[in-house]
Amino acid sequence: MDFEIPESGEALRKKVREFLAEALTPEVKEKIRRTGTHHDEGFQKALAARGWMAPGWPVELGGQGQDSFDLLAFNEELELAGAPMYGPATTLMAANAVAQFGTEQQKVDIIEPSLRGAVVFVLGFSEPGCGSDVAAAKTRAEREGDEWVINGAKMFTTNAHVGDYVLLLARTDPDRPKHQGLTMFVVPLDSPGIEIRAIYTLSGERTNLTFYADVRVPDSLRIGEVNDGWRVLTVGLAEERSGAFGGESERLLQRMEAWAETNDATDRHHYESPDVRERLGRAATENEVIRLLSQRNAWMNARGRLPGVEGSMAKLFSSEAITRQSADLVDMLGPDGIRLQGDPDAPADGEAEWAFRYAQGTTTYGGTSEIQRGIIAEHGLGLPRSR
Repeated sequence: MDFEIPESGEALRKKVREFLAEALTPEVKEKIRRTGTHHDEGFQKALAARGWMAPGWPVELGGQGQDSFDLLAFNEELELAGAPMYGPATTLMAANAVAQFGTEQQKVDIIEPSLRGAVVFVLGFSEPGCGSDVAAAKTRAEREGDEWVINGAKMFTTNAHVGDYVLLLARTDPDRPKHQGLTMFVVPLDSPGIEIRAIYTLSGERTNLTFYADVRVPDSLRIGEVNDGWRVLTVGLAEERSGAFGGESERLLQRMEAWAETNDATDRHHYESPDVRERLGRAATENEVIRLLSQRNAWMNARGRLPGVEGSMAKLFSSEAITRQSADLVDMLGPDGIRLQGDPDAPADGEAEWAFRYAQGTTTYGGTSEIQRGIIAEHGLGLPRSR
């Protein structure tokens, strides 16, 4: 396996850094921190103006044809900078589902504005009480002529309060096995009957609980065949579950390494402490593992292979690594480690404290650690189902 990023990837990395220096302003960062909304309309439009909403898509579909290793370099820089990519990411997932399963008219109506950065799609998959078991969805869609009437609720509909459409999974046949009675819809978020309630995570990020009461959707906004929604869903979900949290871990490590260069109360550099060196070294080692797991996924994608089990491995290890690292580094900082961002006395502007709170959610995003272990055990090791 050759994991080396090619020259084209490094050239793209440089362009991304230049773009971020211009588009990811202190004002944008402050707005994200203050509101908890990890999205900025201006940033998304600037990204789209560069053709970077879907840089890995074929040119004929509106992308730039970047290969998997170029995309790895591209995403590493965005993650390292903490760029607001939730909106572009979920919009691309929805557009990808339409590209593969949508009608020709749906492709015209949805893909072009998505790649232009003109709309924001959010994901309506998880439900209260279902968690990562998305196929257990209870939200119902019942057909009435050329319309569907939707009733139910969705949890963790991030960016619904600033989004235009939700890619929503609903049960259309309760008598079929749970994976077979689901259908996917595009639902305008300004439709009558939709209620959006804010939920704030431990890290201060805003997500949403969304309710659907007799929401009417024309059949023309159904994506794929009736009762074939699970196949449509897995197109996007496989992409989400192959994601790692390497950028966040690397940013935390860099900030802590910079802190270690400063002096302590005895006027000695913090890195002179064996304890500090040990903790930073342990984090650096884990980050190298994350990097290699991500590079393996890129290598597989470059050869036309979907990194299913391998994606779960990267997601599992990286989310649990940042959870360990952030706790370890807060402990290393002592009492000052719990100072918040914005506190002038917070080491590294409170990066470790924020990372500790943020990390707790990463083990649930895109499927919990238990789900990932089940995928690895059953599909990677051939072990029997545990439940």
